[in-house]
Amino acid sequence: MKLLTADEIQNLHEYELSRAEFRRQVIDLKSRRRIALGPLMTLVFENRETVRFQVQEMLRIERIVAPEKIQDEIDVYNELLPREGEVAATLFIEVTEAVKVQPVLDSFVGLDEPGRLTLTAGNDSFPARFAPGQSREDRISAVHYIRFALGEAGRASLAAGEPATLSVRHGGYSAETPLYPETARELLRDLEV
Repeated sequence: MKLLTADEIQNLHEYELSRAEFRRQVIDLKSRRRIALGPLMTLVFENRETVRFQVQEMLRIERIVAPEKIQDEIDVYNELLPREGEVAATLFIEVTEAVKVQPVLDSFVGLDEPGRLTLTAGNDSFPARFAPGQSREDRISAVHYIRFALGEAGRASLAAGEPATLSVRHGGYSAETPLYPETARELLRDLEV
């Protein structure tokens, strides 16, 4: 997928004027790209628009206007975009009660080991590859950036409308969720760019 460039990012004034409509569009887009995986996990598949929104929001919140600092943000967020043959997602482990946050996160230590989280399309399973630095041997983050290398086999299965699911099996947490057709179409767009 083509990386974002500085000329695609609006300055703070332009962004404020267009923010409400852009935000509405991205919320709609994310609704097709968001998958609940059991009661504690949500994945949002990222693309250029979801990432551009995150860059714009970060610049807005932090009031960043210096060109080199804007480029730094673009570079950081471009890491979320899928590369050729991949789909990429942000994984959220969602715990709402403060007293339960650490025990729940501790129960997910090791989630980033191969095969714990998979995307299946047709007869093929694709393990999640976690970005480094979001967990240690004894700690895990509540937010992870992951990729699934679907390649041509996964793309062909999605294009043919074969069943696709996300599944997680780790310790006492197990969940499987089918991808809705609109989500599969979104992922196909990611694989074709």
